[in-house]
Amino acid sequence: MRGYFAIGAERISKPLNLGNLMRSAHAFGASFFFTLDAHVRAIDMKSDTSKSTTHLPLYNWAGAKEMQLPKGCRLVGVELLDEAVDLPSFRHPLQAAYVLGPERGVLSPQVLERCDHVVKIPSAFCVNVAMAGAIVMYDRLVSLGRHAPRPLSEGAPANVAPEHVFGASFRRTPNLNGS
Repeated sequence: MRGYFAIGAERISKPLNLGNLMRSAHAFGASFFFTLDAHVRAIDMKSDTSKSTTHLPLYNWAGAKEMQLPKGCRLVGVELLDEAVDLPSFRHPLQAAYVLGPERGVLSPQVLERCDHVVKIPSAFCVNVAMAGAIVMYDRLVSLGRHAPRPLSEGAPANVAPEHVFGASFRRTPNLNGS
């Protein structure tokens, strides 16, 4: 997959949700994980059976002001707001950090102010924070990954995705005439 991403949550308070979200982040290839004003410690979670903290960095920031993202990284809030962009219509930044709201509440005004984009999962009601994170990461994988195009009819694609050749778009055929 192209680019990199991180995912985290603000004011997360349930160890099961934190563990599930971190395990999904590890499975989908996140570059790092973060929390903002977390009300649970990573050591308390039993649901992270992949032991993600041994595979990807974990940053615990006190709040939005303390959050330090890499240069060029876009912060994408995931929140069920009327003005948010529907996730299926959103073009993911190549360098992104996704932040989810707490289990019982919404992203704080301080975090929303820092967001470059806000997306929502088009659902009838709010889904579990760990589930929301997995949906966002899957959508990123589908839209930025290299996969065969979906077929017009049901079932598997007739063709597999072409293998990527590093630098193919810039590679030139050598000129044998010396010019």
